[in-house]
Amino acid sequence: MTLIVQKYGGTSVGSVERIRSVARRVARYRREGNQLVVVVSAMAGETNRLLALAHELSANPHPREVDVVAATGEQVTIGLLAIALHDMGLKARSYTGAQVRVLTDSAFTKARILQIDEDKIRKDLADGAVVIVAGFQGVDGDGNITTLGRGGSDTSGVALAAALNADECQIYTDVDGVYTADPRIVPRARRLDRITFEEMLELASQGSKVLQIRSVEFAGKYKVKLRVLSSFEDPESTSNGTLITFEEDEHMEQAIISGIASNRDEAKISVMGVEDKPGIAYSILGPVAAANIDVDMIVQNIGASGHTDFSFTVNRSEYAKALDALAKAKGTTFSAREIIGDNHICKVSVVGIGMRSHVGLASKMFKALADVGINIQMISTSEIKIAVVIDEKYLELAVRELHKAFELEGSGASA
Repeated sequence: MTLIVQKYGGTSVGSVERIRSVARRVARYRREGNQLVVVVSAMAGETNRLLALAHELSANPHPREVDVVAATGEQVTIGLLAIALHDMGLKARSYTGAQVRVLTDSAFTKARILQIDEDKIRKDLADGAVVIVAGFQGVDGDGNITTLGRGGSDTSGVALAAALNADECQIYTDVDGVYTADPRIVPRARRLDRITFEEMLELASQGSKVLQIRSVEFAGKYKVKLRVLSSFEDPESTSNGTLITFEEDEHMEQAIISGIASNRDEAKISVMGVEDKPGIAYSILGPVAAANIDVDMIVQNIGASGHTDFSFTVNRSEYAKALDALAKAKGTTFSAREIIGDNHICKVSVVGIGMRSHVGLASKMFKALADVGINIQMISTSEIKIAVVIDEKYLELAVRELHKAFELEGSGASA
């Protein structure tokens, strides 16, 4: 018997009718003889509404209590989906993260999963029930409710699939797979039938919103087979979506570039005129790390006068927090002429396993941007990725031009 974990995001369960549609899809899979574990998010907009309530009461609400509030959104959804399945004559049982015991650390609002106790789930599956689990949440060793951060339901789904050794983890969203670029920016973007985990991880880290990056990391680590599908297709649809694979087959290697990713949620900070000496990078980034802020791209420009300019990017939502951390550290941890920032930038990246065996891709990318007058502020590379920081107003133009330059346009899905 095939064991499938299905995850449905907020838009997929955004109304009573959408929940009924999910229930019909789940029922089809169950009646085909599959065992089903379903992970759901809160209804679309609900988590934002709950967080807004917390911030109406306090400008800086305690993270533990924020998690208590935020976790209630998924509790509503799991109960409603169970009711819908009962109404269709199926056995179903709903669980919060604490009831399953999704054990996490105690980093409230950004907790990481440590262990999952799957005993209750296995007993219910053996009894023929569909098991519905609240995504995005867990419980720490002291019994405190925790949440996994934005997009955490994807991670919940993959973690449960890993713990249960599921045959497949299906991520249902509002798009029918992974595309060569955001179809809202490039209407002729192609849906990919398959993509490697390595490429998907790069695309997710560079701004692709299809999958949350931690879920891709988790899937790669525990060898969970992932498939991205649309919950907005007919529940009886047999669409295969996009399969995320572990191996590169011969056909996949024909594609030099698999996709173009873009991210508006970026801000750049530059620490100007710092002394060029060992340890200066740590002196600058240490206070940022202590404030629990992730840093993305880093560039250090060495000057001839014994001083250097140090630039890095952070998520735009943490821009003010990072500036504050640096302002407090300036003059104590490090000395600098000034600290400047820009929260009107974006990141555009080209990703593909073909980069390993093809040369000249960077120059091709830079020429395509130069031809339309786009200035590059920062550059970052990996074995299968080239990313650039540019002015935010050029994001859509850059994505379209790169998509065209690398001949990714088409009218149908690629194999």
